[in-house]
Amino acid sequence: MFTVSEDERAAICRAYEEGGEWAAVAELRRYFSIEDNQSALYAVRSIVRWRPASLSLPRRL
Repeated sequence: MFTVSEDERAAICRAYEEGGEWAAVAELRRYFSIEDNQSALYAVRSIVRWRPASLSLPRRL
């Protein structure tokens, strides 16, 4: 388990959008030493899908 800062998340998401999953895996590995491809790919997919709770909750009327 590890913590991803907003700047790291933004860089990983940018790499994902510009170059796909494996580009995002390469970016992830710039910050964290994850050797296993399957684990790195799972982490990238989780990071890209994550949204802050304040953005994902519906607004109360």
